[in-house]
Amino acid sequence: MKSQKLKNAKNASMMALSLAALGVVFGDIGTSPLYAIREIFTISNNILVLNEANMLGILSIIFWSLILIVSVKYITFIMRANNNGEGGIMALLSLANQNAKSKKKKIVIMCIGMLGACMFYADGMITPAISVLSAIEGIELITPTFDSFIVPITLIIIFLLFWMQSKGSSTVGIMFGPVMLIWFITLGVLGIYNIIQAPYVLNALNPIYAINFFNSQFSIAFITLGAVVLCVTGAESLYADMGHFGRNPIRITWFSFVFPALTLNYFGQGALILSDASNIKNPFYLMAPEWFTLPLVILATFATIIASQACITGAFSVSKQALQLGFIPRMRINHTSEEKEGQIYLPRINWILMIGVMSVVIIFQNSSALASAYGIAITLNMVIATILAGFVFLEVWKWSWFKTTMIISIFLIIDLIFFSANIIKVPDGGWFPLLIGGILLLLMTTWKKGRTILYLKLKTESMEINSFLKSMKKDLRNRVKGTAVFLTPNPDGVPHSLLHNLKHNKVIHKNVILLKIKFSDYPHSNPDNLISVEKLPHNFYKVIINYGFKDDTNLPRDLAKCSKYGIDINGIDTSYFIGKESLIIKPGTNMNILRKKIFVALFRSAENITNQFHLPVNRVVELGSQVLF
Repeated sequence: MKSQKLKNAKNASMMALSLAALGVVFGDIGTSPLYAIREIFTISNNILVLNEANMLGILSIIFWSLILIVSVKYITFIMRANNNGEGGIMALLSLANQNAKSKKKKIVIMCIGMLGACMFYADGMITPAISVLSAIEGIELITPTFDSFIVPITLIIIFLLFWMQSKGSSTVGIMFGPVMLIWFITLGVLGIYNIIQAPYVLNALNPIYAINFFNSQFSIAFITLGAVVLCVTGAESLYADMGHFGRNPIRITWFSFVFPALTLNYFGQGALILSDASNIKNPFYLMAPEWFTLPLVILATFATIIASQACITGAFSVSKQALQLGFIPRMRINHTSEEKEGQIYLPRINWILMIGVMSVVIIFQNSSALASAYGIAITLNMVIATILAGFVFLEVWKWSWFKTTMIISIFLIIDLIFFSANIIKVPDGGWFPLLIGGILLLLMTTWKKGRTILYLKLKTESMEINSFLKSMKKDLRNRVKGTAVFLTPNPDGVPHSLLHNLKHNKVIHKNVILLKIKFSDYPHSNPDNLISVEKLPHNFYKVIINYGFKDDTNLPRDLAKCSKYGIDINGIDTSYFIGKESLIIKPGTNMNILRKKIFVALFRSAENITNQFHLPVNRVVELGSQVLF
């Protein structure tokens, strides 16, 4: 009886997680039917003849792309490469990097991972734009007089979507699962309704139709791959959101519900177009009876908002990970839920992303124009994920070179074929994600290198702590009450802020903590290894706090755990001293002058450390110093 209750509870929990995953994970890939089929025939510049053989070939390619890329590559293989349960490009980067044996290999992995993160942001600008645009374009079928309102309505929806982010996603998130459940049911029902009219389209399940399509007209078939990839957009979300829902709920939901619904809808659109070629102008909406067009537009709008929401949430998560791994400057992170970990809001990322998305809508004007830009970001991310997975297979799973090469080669060939098909679209819009990705890569690499140079410079210029304690032995007898916490990247040296405090205020507190914050390649720190303490003479302490790249960085909370080492951290009597460096650019060989200017600009824009580590504002003292950089 008891075991049955446990089983029932487990099943209920799995169903709840699966429903939640349906709302968050599958929004992007679930809204692809809005535009994918239409764009496949548009991209070929009308040289692809609309006949039965070509349609069955296209449908076969779509079906087997979903199987090979989503079902096999991501769900079967890559989702197994979890970093303590976490997924996503940054987690994959960290997992591959922490197991790399050579410095050269670590650098290669780091560069590849950073490029992947940059393309993720580029994708994050395009996804909400193309999703919402494609949904709103359905009003053309209701009345053509609304054509001029499509872009303004899209911009309003996008603004409201980003404005809502500061409120947290939990309230809206309650609706995600049920709405997407209705959406996928609708996809399946519409598909079945149209397949009944032309059931022979189911022949496309046989891969021979895809093979024959390529054999008969290879160049045209190759071009169409540039749009076929739109059917697998959002595959990376399955992996990125694994930490929130777990592998099993995502896998179960995909195979039992999402994949069948998508297949039915794509095949239904194919049947509709074969019955009347004019339906190619907007096959998704024309699948539905006329009376259902308006409700379908409304439902599609909600579905695309959810898809966009998931994309924005993913951008917040990746940004936090990138920040804590040292790829981007400090910025404010607001936790929007006290109960649920991971619900965060980054104001700076939110508004930058909103400006980017709205700019995309204004530049491209319609979803068809955007489709050319979309594929580049997706396929390049697919290639990067495959390469990083190869490192994981070798270094973490300890696969043989032969086994790894065989598996990775298959995935890489598929990815590169799709990528090559999208390269030809660079003049038509593919330049946009490459431009955005290139700019972001420049900024991230500049920040990473600049931080390293600055750290080494401050380290070499600082006095060794033990020498300082010996030289100051007499002056350390008279101390003021309380504890002083000096944040420093080098606890073995004397922080500049300590020297400035001694110089100007001429006091040293009873307890002095030299605090270093470290971020590991693991998502979450081990509670047993969170804090390490080394006692020095004269009540000086070297304290290191080890955070994972997804941990909440609350210093007062975590420093309180030092009490077991005999350090009394009293909120009232504890002051936090922060060095605030003012960088002065000087010519040098370590970095060219342009990148130095970029780094200094990023350094000045960095959020105050007080906010990042939840320090009490009234207990923080900032002491400035000039540094030649």
